[in-house]
Amino acid sequence: MKWKILDTGVGDAEQNMAIDVALLNEQAFSSQPLLHLYEWKGPSATYGYFLNPDHHLNPKSVQKHQLQLARRPTGGGIIFHLWDFAFSVLIPAAHQGFSLNTLDNYAYVNGIAMRAIEAFSSDLKPVLLGDEAVCKSRACTNFCMAQPTKFDIVIDGFKVGGAAQRRTKHGLLHQGTIALGLPSDHYLNEMMLSCDIVPAMQQNSQCLLGKECTSKQLQEARNCFKALLIQTFQTFL
Repeated sequence: MKWKILDTGVGDAEQNMAIDVALLNEQAFSSQPLLHLYEWKGPSATYGYFLNPDHHLNPKSVQKHQLQLARRPTGGGIIFHLWDFAFSVLIPAAHQGFSLNTLDNYAYVNGIAMRAIEAFSSDLKPVLLGDEAVCKSRACTNFCMAQPTKFDIVIDGFKVGGAAQRRTKHGLLHQGTIALGLPSDHYLNEMMLSCDIVPAMQQNSQCLLGKECTSKQLQEARNCFKALLIQTFQTFL
């Protein structure tokens, strides 16, 4: 069945997450898989449904940088969204790509996103991570780019794309992120309450454009990747 494409444009963090919640709740009335595209109105970060960001982020720095925080309807850790390309996928339970096995769902959606990365640059050779990385600090498990997990998208062993999911009897919501750029180490060190996070990010993740990319380059890449992601999803029935 052909994918429906929904682009809701620029919204604040809570608005973007509220739309995903509404789309998940509407799955009982839809049999069509959907790709939801959106952007962020200012610096934003989302966090997993069961995570308390006050335990991990410096509230003074959050206020200083006017970082919008919003809880995702999915699990997982904290992800900063000013430098990434975020998207959501909703797959009804009757769709051939849906599985009761969560890892199979990760592999299915991340495999499609991986092909968009290949189209973005022929020099990039992304693969799906076969084995979950061992984290030396429990704090790192609360930050998506510090802790690679099975079937994340990696390049040369470094994580560039991850996701979190929520499944209901009607289908699933997959919230994905691709690291186009990365926050500066200074920014991250200001934000973190734990000193273990930034070294873990440096050790385990990288981005498609390099850390020195400009805002203009980032937006151009975001527009390009959006078109490629739409094209790639539309080739999958």
